[in-house]
Amino acid sequence: MSLHTIRSAPGMAYGQLLERVRYDGAYPTRERAERAVRDVLGALGRQLTGEERAALAARLPAEAAFALNAQASDTAPAAEALTGWGFVKELAARTGGTPATTRWDTGAVLSTVAHLAGEDFVARVIARLPPGYALLFGRIELSRAEAA
Repeated sequence: MSLHTIRSAPGMAYGQLLERVRYDGAYPTRERAERAVRDVLGALGRQLTGEERAALAARLPAEAAFALNAQASDTAPAAEALTGWGFVKELAARTGGTPATTRWDTGAVLSTVAHLAGEDFVARVIARLPPGYALLFGRIELSRAEAA
């Protein structure tokens, strides 16, 4: 069975999530994939409001939901909302990674999260975040033309 045929939550176990991230990210070990999941979800949790975080956590396996909530504030997202690129740079600084490897990790994790959460939910989350997150979730980001 291909990892791409795994069905989305609520039936996806944490081990399946890690294997999908490992496959998509081409990580040599499950431990490396798990580190990417913990780092990326922890950082994403800091960017989401409590309501958005809770709704996303409900769509994830318990261990991934814990990572999403582990570093987040109880009431609000980070004082300064980061653009998608700002998110990657801040996460790279926190983890000691390069922006390129951190961008890779972010894409591997968030594309799997998008698969679990569903298109409609991900579209709503992306619409509430600053520019640049659609690409991190493996989606096309369209920009609106400025009014003259």
